[in-house]
Amino acid sequence: MSANFHPLVYLIDYIMGVIMWTLIGRVAMNIFQREDSEFFFMKVFVKLTDPLINLFRPITPSFIIKPIIPLYVAWFFYMFQILPYALSIRLFCNGNAIISSRKRNCNTNLPNFW
Repeated sequence: MSANFHPLVYLIDYIMGVIMWTLIGRVAMNIFQREDSEFFFMKVFVKLTDPLINLFRPITPSFIIKPIIPLYVAWFFYMFQILPYALSIRLFCNGNAIISSRKRNCNTNLPNFW
């Protein structure tokens, strides 16, 4: 599927993907290493992801155990990463959306995800 997005959208999508996979990598490495480990890669993952985890701390539920918090934050980046694609495919086609006030021509070659 090819979409005609502005190159800035692709850049933002790529950056959010890197952040998401870095957070997932921290969770995966945390299975084998402690967060205060002297292993170089674990130090890098913790140093890169701690500011993001601290940024999301106000909206992180208290019942999530500490090793899984990076996965919770990665979920937000996944949702923001896929949202432009989900909104552009079929959601606003043919006046189906509540905020859509007119019929739009949709590419019928796109798969129908909805």
